Amino acid sequence: MSKLAIIRIKGPVRVKYEVEDTMKMLHLNKKFNCVVIEDKPEFRGMIKKVEHLITWGKITDETIKLLEKRKKGKYFALHPPKGGFERKGTKIPFKLGGAYGYRKDKINDLIQRML
Repeated sequence: MSKLAIIRIKGPVRVKYEVEDTMKMLHLNKKFNCVVIEDKPEFRGMIKKVEHLITWGKITDETIKLLEKRKKGKYFALHPPKGGFERKGTKIPFKLGGAYGYRKDKINDLIQRML
């Protein structure tokens, strides 16, 4: 089964209680935290609920090995990406040139820039 990496890219300001509660269940309490989870339908529902606050995609085993050095409990603490996010920023979905949403395999490139 493939694994997904989820990175929180927006902070907790002006977020509904239900959405923030889902973020806590995913262990994404702070900006630039990352978790690696199994690709299951239960998690897909949680991802859909908080998609405007996160970016996510399929992660490779090589990237997981690099992340292990930054592990703090159940999540990974990352830096802001070198060179910043995509051109249109964090308010636009990735498929339209922004930062949030599903990235497919490009999540590995983002994690490399955040290490």
